[in-house]
Amino acid sequence: MTTPFGVAVRHLRAKKGVSQKEMAAALNVSPAYLSALEHGRRGMPSFDFLQRVAGYFNVIWDEAEELFRLARISDPKITVDTAGLPPEYTALANRLAAEIRDLPPETIRRLAGILEKACNSRAK
Repeated sequence: MTTPFGVAVRHLRAKKGVSQKEMAAALNVSPAYLSALEHGRRGMPSFDFLQRVAGYFNVIWDEAEELFRLARISDPKITVDTAGLPPEYTALANRLAAEIRDLPPETIRRLAGILEKACNSRAK
C-alpha cells in the first residue's frame, strides 16, 4: 500500500538518486519513519517535516505546494464527521468506510470524478 505523498517522495528520491537511509539521515528522522510514510503506514507528517523535505529536494514553490497538498490527502486513517447532517450523509460515509477495500480501482476513479465535478460546480 502507498499514498499519493509516498509516491511523490519516492519519485523525488529516485530523481535525486538517494536511498531512504540517506534521506532519513539528512532529515534527522529514522529510515523506518520515512519508509512508513512512503508506504502509507503513518499519518500526515508535520509542517516542519514537509518544509525539510521541500528544502532537501530544493523544490520550487509550486512543487512544494503540491507536495503539501499530497501530504494532506494521504492520511491513511481518516474521520468523517457527519454530525448535524441528514441521515443519508452518515449512511453514505459508513457504507464507503465498509466497502472501500473491495471496490475496484475503476469505481474509485469514477467516484472521485463525480466528487470533483460536484466540488467544481459548487465553487462556481
